[in-house]
Amino acid sequence: MNTTPTIEDRIWAVLSHLSCLAFGMGIVLPIIGWSDQRRKSNYASFQSLQALGYQSLGFTVWVLSYLVIVIAASLILLAMLGSRSGDSQNMDADLGSRIVVIFIVLFGFFTLYFLLPIIAAVACALGKDFRYPFLGNRLARYLRYDPTQNSEVQSWLREDNEFRWVASMGHFSILIMLWGMLAPLTAWILYGKHSFFLRFQSAQTLVYQAVTTVLFLAAGFLYLFGFILFLVLTGLTTEPNLSSPGAMFGVAVFGMSLLIVFVIALLVPVMHILGQWAGFRVLNGDNYRYPLVGRLVDKWISNKSTGEEKPA
Repeated sequence: MNTTPTIEDRIWAVLSHLSCLAFGMGIVLPIIGWSDQRRKSNYASFQSLQALGYQSLGFTVWVLSYLVIVIAASLILLAMLGSRSGDSQNMDADLGSRIVVIFIVLFGFFTLYFLLPIIAAVACALGKDFRYPFLGNRLARYLRYDPTQNSEVQSWLREDNEFRWVASMGHFSILIMLWGMLAPLTAWILYGKHSFFLRFQSAQTLVYQAVTTVLFLAAGFLYLFGFILFLVLTGLTTEPNLSSPGAMFGVAVFGMSLLIVFVIALLVPVMHILGQWAGFRVLNGDNYRYPLVGRLVDKWISNKSTGEEKPA
């Protein structure tokens, strides 16, 4: 067992952390690094799993925080615009300064998200045991990773929690549109044969995220289709005539598409929240099953795994 980082260990750690700069597409690399280095190097395995957690959990926290900041900034600006009175020049100057501050906060928060992985990569290149704030030490305890142990007493990372961590990060990655599906897909391909639990969780996560993504894309398509049809039938290049049968049909189709889009717009966030809940449950030791999707995937995998014992 490697007790000090080798060149190969450092390379995998650096690549895993820097993959965050790919903004979602790089989520595959930490899983590949963990798969290649587990039972070879605790250092590389831990750093890869930590990088995976930062990309999945960190992206979730970053997106939600960004939404809160944007909403709060919008409310502040609206309040200022609504209370404008007196010296308009001073008000405009104050409003402009507030906008600049908000822009700096948004840009700084965005920069910080990408700065931490760069710092992590540099530290790992130097052979340091880097830990992300809030995440690193908790993950080390979760995996029982202790780099201070000597080679005679040091053990490998806790296998069950390794699988649970990878599976849960697949659930959490649902907010990474399209690219988030690469996490459960990669885990399923690389380690599905070694762990029934990871195979099931990855498979149902992939199906669940695919359904969520299709609904999101379908909503966009329906809106564009209804809007374009509305413009064409009501007179795109001529004076609109809403009293014609074609125009009324266009209005009806556009209204129906808006209704469907509204329903989907309410459903998709709920599915995102359920994905986060699934990740939390799996991380805490549950073999979580999504409603309907989990049952169907479980049945499909069980039929393909004749003779393999299923987890409770």
